[in-house]
Amino acid sequence: MTTMTRNGRFAAEDRLSLLMDMAKKPVDVLVIGGGITGAGIALDAAARGLRTAVVEMQDFAAGTSSRSTKLVHGGLRYLKQFEVGVVAEVGKERAVVYENGPHVTTPEWMLLPLYAGGTFGKLSTSIGLRVYDFLAGVKRSERREMLSRRRTLEKEPLLKREGLKGGGYYVEYRTDDARLTIEVMKKAVQHGAGAVNYAKVEELRYDGNGQLTGAVVRDLIGGGSYTVQADKIVNATGPWVDQLREMDGSKQGKTLRLTKGVHLVFDGSRFPLRQAVYFDTPDGRMVFAIPREGKTYFGTTDTNYAGDTEHPTMSAADRRYLIEAADFIFPSLALTEADAESSWAGLRPLIQQEGKSPSEISRRDEIFVSPSGLISIAGGKLTGYRKMAETVVDKISELLRQEGKRPLPASGTKTIPVSGGDLGGSRNFEAFVRTKTGEGQRQGFTPLEAEFLARRYGSNAPQLFALAAPTRQWAAKHGLPQALAVRLRYAMDAEMAAKPADFLVRRTGDMYFRIAEVRKWKDAVVAAMAERLQWTAEQRAAYAAEVERKLAEAVQPGEE
Repeated sequence: MTTMTRNGRFAAEDRLSLLMDMAKKPVDVLVIGGGITGAGIALDAAARGLRTAVVEMQDFAAGTSSRSTKLVHGGLRYLKQFEVGVVAEVGKERAVVYENGPHVTTPEWMLLPLYAGGTFGKLSTSIGLRVYDFLAGVKRSERREMLSRRRTLEKEPLLKREGLKGGGYYVEYRTDDARLTIEVMKKAVQHGAGAVNYAKVEELRYDGNGQLTGAVVRDLIGGGSYTVQADKIVNATGPWVDQLREMDGSKQGKTLRLTKGVHLVFDGSRFPLRQAVYFDTPDGRMVFAIPREGKTYFGTTDTNYAGDTEHPTMSAADRRYLIEAADFIFPSLALTEADAESSWAGLRPLIQQEGKSPSEISRRDEIFVSPSGLISIAGGKLTGYRKMAETVVDKISELLRQEGKRPLPASGTKTIPVSGGDLGGSRNFEAFVRTKTGEGQRQGFTPLEAEFLARRYGSNAPQLFALAAPTRQWAAKHGLPQALAVRLRYAMDAEMAAKPADFLVRRTGDMYFRIAEVRKWKDAVVAAMAERLQWTAEQRAAYAAEVERKLAEAVQPGEE
């Protein structure tokens, strides 16, 4: 078994050569889908020695994996549905994800307010959180605490006071879902995987016995087609899993049910939330309110979805629902729809369960192996991505053994840091940030800029600091702030950002949490990328128009 890439190539300029490499020599595993699940599978497979390729028809994390509630959480609500196995598995995985990437995941104390007549009572919540801690193997310093009414209001004074009895206080983990996906993919590439975005599978190839032998992949930027031969093909396409099963002629038995979740973002001055809150609405749904980087984001809805899978948007009804939910739990704020700065909508690809509402459907994942050999992974949660990937590659190992081939070694991803996570675990993170902040200042960054880069990029921060001098002239030419220019150059050179939206939405999260900055710098970003990546006039116009569409989607409700 040989690796797919040399020197961990993952630049936007490498896309064409990587596709050509994939077509030159058969791979052991072709992963279709570059979200968190596909990235996790690629890392696990490459780390076990398989020659691995990943193709993604959009950008990495452009689907569900950049549109979640941005929490690595254990699914407390699944205890209500007696999904004990799900809670135990993903609960334990939270700590694994955190330790392997403390720069993209951080503990977040969550407040669960208890109201008279609400879903959660004091005794049931106390017992539930205790069981949750036990199932998830929570360390002593992060175990749940039950709070009085007074202490609950001290934690979050904005809460509705009427009927408040107290609160449960427990730890979840906040993450940047898109950056987590990118960091996992970068680590897969470091282990030899080849990964290309904007590369769409248009046809599956079979031998005379109907067994899968590969796929025809179209480069949606360059326009060429490439046939990738593969021993095993994994369908990790999230909301598109059933479409690929249809292409394979194997969509039967269990199918997907897509549900949509929507989040609104407010400036901290208008929604000054001190404390992350998880609460139940009058109709029994659960909603999060989470402070992040001077903003507060609020969601999610949970509704059935049958629209455009590629571009789900918030509807006027979604926006009204969330504003009403905010008014219910934080009445003193008197928020209006006009107060929301930004929003996002995302799809959850759940496994169909008849008779259940969207919020009741299990988040359990399942693997389907079709008669042709297509391996599809469906369902699951962001939190459980690593374990899901391990299960998929274990299935590949089992299939290899059945074919008389040598099975694979056991998964080692539990202790493999993601890219940027080579810090010696979470206990060393703050000391690392202090040291690297000083290093960044010596390269000409302000203390705030240097600390931001150290926290955001972890052990990769020195690579960004080293770009300070080489990008100074380029930044000045395009009128970009130095720190932004360095991040843009790094995103193109080391994170395959091929279009402005890749950078402004997924590599940075700015479209959601710093939308004013996007408006200010978008034209300069387009010009700088156009020069660096040698776009045609048509490409530049199309990519600039895409940014404008993303801005419009973020602030305007779509169709009902």
